[in-house]
Formats: sequence, C-alpha cells, structure tokens
Amino acid sequence: MIGTGRKKSIAFFISLSAALIVVILLLYIGWVVLDWQRGIRLVLGILLLAVIVAGVVLNTVFLVREIRRNEQHDAFINAVTHELKTPIASIRLYVETLQSRSVDEEKRRQFYRTILQDSDRLLSTIEQILRTGRIGSSRRPANLSPVSLTDVVSKSIERARVLHHLAPEAIQYAPQPSANGDLRILGDLDEVGAAVSNLLDNAVKYSGADARVIVQTSLDGGRFAQVRVIDNGPGIPGTELKRIFKRFYRMSGPLATRIKGTGLGLYIVRSVARRHGGRAWAESAGPGRGSTFVLQFPLER
Repeated sequence: MIGTGRKKSIAFFISLSAALIVVILLLYIGWVVLDWQRGIRLVLGILLLAVIVAGVVLNTVFLVREIRRNEQHDAFINAVTHELKTPIASIRLYVETLQSRSVDEEKRRQFYRTILQDSDRLLSTIEQILRTGRIGSSRRPANLSPVSLTDVVSKSIERARVLHHLAPEAIQYAPQPSANGDLRILGDLDEVGAAVSNLLDNAVKYSGADARVIVQTSLDGGRFAQVRVIDNGPGIPGTELKRIFKRFYRMSGPLATRIKGTGLGLYIVRSVARRHGGRAWAESAGPGRGSTFVLQFPLER
C-alpha cells in the first residue's frame, strides 16, 4: 500500500505535469494570436523554456528518489527475509534432530540453548519491525514515567554481552564524573531501552571479532543526559554521518554486505530521541578510525 506522503507526492507531480501541458497550450495559442508581436513571443518562449526545464528537473529528482526508495525497500525485504528465515531454519533443524535421533544430555542442553538464542533473534527482528511501525505512526511517546538511564544502560550492556557471547572487557562502562549518580529522564522505558540496545548491537557488529566498545554516560549543560557509544569499527565517511539514520538506509561496501541487518536500528534510535525531546547523532574521524554514537535525552524535571 502506498503511504499518504507518497500519494501526495505523486498527486503533486501529476498536477504539475497537467499544469505544464496547459501552459504549453496557452502559450502556443498565444503565439498564434500574437504572431505579429515578436517581443512578446520572445518573452513567452523564454518563459516556456524555463517552465519546461524546471518541470523536467523536478520530475527527474522525484523519479530518482522513487528509484532509491524502491531499492531501499527491496534491500529491506531481502534483509528481513534473511533475518526471519535463518533462525527459523536453525530451530527447525535442531527440533528435527531431537525428534529423529537420540542425543546425550549435554548435547541436548546445547541444542536447547541454541534454539532459545535463535528464538530471541527472531523475536528481536519482529519487535524491531513493529517498533518502527509504532514510532512512524505516532508523534508523541506513550507511557511516560521517570526512567533511570543509568539502569537502562547497565542492563543493555549486560544483554549485549550475553547476546553476542562477549567477554566482560569487550564492552566497558565508563560513566563520567558528573554522571556517577543516577541519571533520570522522563520517557518510555521500552523505547529508551531499545534505542540504547540498538546502538550497542551496531557497535558490536561493526567492530568485528575484536570488539572493544566503550559506553559513557554524562551530563550535558545540566539539562540533558547523554549516552556515548564508542567503537573500534571501520569508521564512517563524513558524507554518510546523517544518512545512516534514515529508514532502510545501509552503507554500501563489502562490510555492509557481510553484516546483516534491517536498516531500522539507527532510524529507531533517532526517532526515539526526537520523540523524547532529545537528539541522536554520529561522529567519526573517517574510515578505519572507529565511530561514536551519541544519544541525548532531557533530564527529568
């Protein structure tokens, strides 16, 4: 189904094309009627040329944007298909193995652990898609309540360590001196937790096997609480720092092809920050020099 915004865009450009046709007809008739007035013909000719050029440029821009959207949608569908199909196939394989043959107790427990991990991965993907729909359809956050950002960060770090099978030193929590106490914000606990978890998941995935992630919490000007996630990954080109927060957007290159994802994580991060009156942005010194993601929320008043 085409979204309301896209319907309006298509209607606008259809109307523009119709208007161009009307203008051309009027100018043509005007030339016939005013053939003796060469000065007016010249002015009208220049006006017609300008209108046609502007219309062609606008329609070209629209077509390019539509093509890019379609490419992003196709990439998203492929990524989601992979993220859903892989754990389902794995769960099916282990269940069939348990049904068809006798395995020792240790192996059975290992199979159960793998099935649970794949189930968590499957649920995480589904929740990511559903959360994107909720955020996109609502401009105001729901279930606002006092939230301890310090607790959310601590739990998200522990979750990332377990999910990605990391040693404790792979993700280090280093609260700044100004934030050694409990940082409290007013927000939706589920959304704030999802935003922090998405930043950690991205940092771990793009840092590779030798992940070294540093998480910092701090105060910013006495009005905001900040979470900074610093990784030792491949870094981000300056031209990509804003684009990576767009829905379905994924950077090109061999690394992005190797690392699977839906292209929704950073979109959710920025959407959650904005819904809570905060901001989210990325910093990087360039390719090969790691990156830093900053998530900012207003403090509880």
